[in-house]
Amino acid sequence: MRRFTLCLLAGAALAWPLAASARDLPAAPAPDAPAPEAPPAVDDAGGDIIIVGKGQTRQVQQLSQADLAILAPGTSPLKAIAKLPNVNFQSADAFGAYEWSERVSIRSFNQNQIGFTLDGIPLGDGSYGNTNGLHISRAISPENVGRTEVSQGAGSIGTQATNNLGGTIEFFSSDPKPTFGLTLNGTYGSANTVRAFGRLDTGVLGENGPSAYVSYGFLDTDKWKGYGVQRQNQVNAKFIAPVGPVRLVGTFDFSDRRENDYQDLSLDMIKRLGLRNDNISNNFPLAVLIADTGANSGYTGAPKLNPAAGTVTPAPYANADDVYYDAAGLRQDYLASLGIETAKGATVHGELKGYYHSNHGQGIWFTPYVPSPSGVPISVRTTEYDIHRKGVFGSLGTKLAFNDITVGGWYEVNDFRQARRFYGLDSRTTPTRDALHFQYLPFATQWYNTYETDTVQYYVQDKIALGDLTVDLGWKGFSVTNKATPIVSGGLASGRIQVKDFFQPHAGLNYKLGNQVELFGDFTEVTRAFVAAATSGPFATTQAGFNALLTTNKLKPESSDTYEVGARYHYRGINALLAGYYVDFQNRTLAQTVGAGIVGNPPILSNVGSVRAYGLETALEAKLGYGFGVFASYSYNDSTYRDNVTVGGLVQNIKGKQTVDTPKHLAKGELTYDKGMFFGRIGADYMSRRYFTYTNDQSVPGRVLVDATIGARVTIADRKFEIQGNATNLFDKKYISTIGSNGFGYSGDNQTLLAGAPAQYFVTIKAGF
Repeated sequence: MRRFTLCLLAGAALAWPLAASARDLPAAPAPDAPAPEAPPAVDDAGGDIIIVGKGQTRQVQQLSQADLAILAPGTSPLKAIAKLPNVNFQSADAFGAYEWSERVSIRSFNQNQIGFTLDGIPLGDGSYGNTNGLHISRAISPENVGRTEVSQGAGSIGTQATNNLGGTIEFFSSDPKPTFGLTLNGTYGSANTVRAFGRLDTGVLGENGPSAYVSYGFLDTDKWKGYGVQRQNQVNAKFIAPVGPVRLVGTFDFSDRRENDYQDLSLDMIKRLGLRNDNISNNFPLAVLIADTGANSGYTGAPKLNPAAGTVTPAPYANADDVYYDAAGLRQDYLASLGIETAKGATVHGELKGYYHSNHGQGIWFTPYVPSPSGVPISVRTTEYDIHRKGVFGSLGTKLAFNDITVGGWYEVNDFRQARRFYGLDSRTTPTRDALHFQYLPFATQWYNTYETDTVQYYVQDKIALGDLTVDLGWKGFSVTNKATPIVSGGLASGRIQVKDFFQPHAGLNYKLGNQVELFGDFTEVTRAFVAAATSGPFATTQAGFNALLTTNKLKPESSDTYEVGARYHYRGINALLAGYYVDFQNRTLAQTVGAGIVGNPPILSNVGSVRAYGLETALEAKLGYGFGVFASYSYNDSTYRDNVTVGGLVQNIKGKQTVDTPKHLAKGELTYDKGMFFGRIGADYMSRRYFTYTNDQSVPGRVLVDATIGARVTIADRKFEIQGNATNLFDKKYISTIGSNGFGYSGDNQTLLAGAPAQYFVTIKAGF
């Protein structure tokens, strides 16, 4: 395996092998798996970690398994990348894995506008109600992620994504180990957290034969406030088998995730009730009383069900939206792939892979807005998801003189069904349904629609090597057709839309100035296809609203032009990055939230014209000697709306306003130590003010969070043991993490905020045999 200059010390030595052999190396002499633009190989056994994109023509960084291993076990890979320049990641839990609260943005582009893949398999648009994929936390256990590649710009043109206006996040699973081994990890900590992980590697079977692993992960944790649990069972498996000049690769992933939700907050609620206000899942009679009084006051519009209840909501609550009984997210996923791939350095190189993804999910809310037929003033409202995706992608390239020409393609059919249903409760004193179980036998269906999305994408790329100058030239194109067919219409839009853009160009260059300095620059043009769902995209509005968008010619796909320039420096343990960028974002579509999220009103969609963003990114890593290392990054982002918007005849003055959920300043830093038996890390994360209205009249303040790790490792009779302690939010900062959990409005307070987790502590024991 090729080796490269170490570019990040932070946790590098912590990818300590828990088996008797080097960690996550392919079975020799099987070739390495290809990846878009053929990034350098990463030694997952604590070898080289490329973080500043050495040799790349675009702004890109890469993290290894070591950067995940040093965090609290079970931590989402998305939280690990939060230290990179211009990456804004938020979650209301310590692990960054609670999906309702997960938000990631890069250079002001939110997760719906970022491309996500795992081993090239598209993961969809990253939204909570993901209609065309799944979150990375469900796709693979973090212990099995070999490396993560982040592109702050528009990303690689070979990425299987039609939404990557603002970059790509590509995850790659680790390979089976070449020798037999067993890894066992166990964690216990705050909020009665129990995390267990086990992985069995077969090693290479026979002489240059196949190898495989299978793993099981389990997480069970109480909510840090209120009542309820968040639980996941996960299975991953992978095999590789050399077949002549190529290797056969197969993967299988299963996840069953069930998590009680936290209460969404507003600034007014936080002022009156505090950050710890949460669902009253331990007090069903109180929830019934609050629903009664809401109905009696005409608050919900429901019929008066209990004349004796009165019209005053019990203190300290002011209305039925201050607190709900319970809410939850349930997701079951199966993801499988099979393919062949050549070595990245082969004269003729390529891959071909097919995949299948099945998802069944329910988002559950105990709603006071719709009574049960029994007379109980609460019912269980669900948003239900069923995804069946199947696709194939591949590439073929060859080296001709100083050219490395690659062509590739991707085809996917996504059959998606989505419904809004209501399930009855039979008692006023005892809840007769459990939020952590799938609901059956509804008494009403508000809407039920089928959606089909057909995607065809191709790309052409030429990497030209001219001595110290490398030039990337290419383009990608796609055609995405969305169809919506109602089974139970419910007033939501149906019809057919299509986005075609067969020429989205990319050009980049990298020039080496000696052995220490390299300059790079690139330009990328990207178009974003529409998604088809009742909760996002053009079909999420009413039929009249959808028709109006079509007839006024305002339903146009979003697009972006990204320009980047930068320099990298590598010398004697010091690695530095400085980059600047300019983004022209056109035909931005905004969805205005109408009413409380639990009501489920269709949003108002608006084409808000263009957005301009420019900024600066810098990172520095240095090895200080004696086992110490330091890493720091800073980014500045100025992203503003360029046009006012007219909604319902009213002009919304958003021109010149900062885009929502876009901090202007991000600064991150960490100090690490790893020498001999002991290792440790302390990291700080600063974020400036964020707005959650388009007119910037409502915002949440900046904050600084600190995490820490300390640990020790020993070897006894060739068996390796490690103990690791983790602290998240070390100084117990009280802050607002996620904004926009129920969308954004043009002005005014909104119940769309989530509180961040307090200080939490975890201890992990790892063993390798």
